[in-house]
Amino acid sequence: MYSIGIEGTAHTVGVGIVDDKCNVLSNVSASYFPKEGIHPRKAVEHHADAIPELIKKALKEAKLSIKDIDVISFSKGPGLQPCLKLTATIARALALKHKKPIVGVNHCLAHVEIGKVKTGAQDPIILYVSGGNTQIIGFTEGRYRVFGETLDIAIGNAIDKFARSCDLGFPGGPVVEKLAKKGKYIELPYRVKGMDFSFAGITTELERRHKKGIKVEDLCYSFQETAFAMLTEAVERAMAHTEKKEVLLTGGVAQNKRLQEMLEIMAKARDAKYFVVPKEYAGDNGAMIAWIGLIAYKKGKAEKHQDTSIIREWRIDAVDF
Repeated sequence: MYSIGIEGTAHTVGVGIVDDKCNVLSNVSASYFPKEGIHPRKAVEHHADAIPELIKKALKEAKLSIKDIDVISFSKGPGLQPCLKLTATIARALALKHKKPIVGVNHCLAHVEIGKVKTGAQDPIILYVSGGNTQIIGFTEGRYRVFGETLDIAIGNAIDKFARSCDLGFPGGPVVEKLAKKGKYIELPYRVKGMDFSFAGITTELERRHKKGIKVEDLCYSFQETAFAMLTEAVERAMAHTEKKEVLLTGGVAQNKRLQEMLEIMAKARDAKYFVVPKEYAGDNGAMIAWIGLIAYKKGKAEKHQDTSIIREWRIDAVDF
């Protein structure tokens, strides 16, 4: 069986094709990364131009035709509403034209499940970190539960916001990580509240100190050390609470080497297994959408076309999986 997945929740649009063993036959994408940050209308224009060619490219790389595809999968939410609507519309049109079943996929769940299948993690506590989401997740009592999450902005958003304030460009993650290697520590607000955390105050303080002339390298280093320590602390608490012996890092920010290092040290100290999603599946991608769509389809969860409307704020703990 083959599933084609169309991802389009924010700045990246992707198309992937997988089989029922999660062999990725193709996984192509195009990203909209303006220096000033993402603008939903311009992102939609970018995605509308890119998706048709990406579909053709994905099928060509997979050496398949659309007739070979068993299910059309698309990112149903959460995400930016204009981007979600475009992705859903294209998926519906494709499914109707070629008389294929269609499945709307939870974007967060896709990040989690592609991480599990590609690392071999069985029952981990998951740290899901991206531009739009930051959550600590675990599967218990028949569904995914959120044990901790950001109270304001996601860590990826916080990094990008700080980077823009220092004219470091967008996305900010790779630049901040590079500059952090040259920096020294200065104390910043540390905001962990139970199992949750807050990043808005840290970014405000970073902007204030940048205006005072503090070296950007020191701000980058201190930001990473503080924010990632907050996340690691909360993840460790979730592991202690659930008594799980695995931790999985997934999402776009999972590519950060310092965050990987902190979580790995913590896991070793707890005699737990540590996993990180492969780089090619860390950011938003079509393969992860195709994979969850195929699982859902095999469970009998194909949707009627009139029921495929988007869910802009679709939480992972609201998904019956």
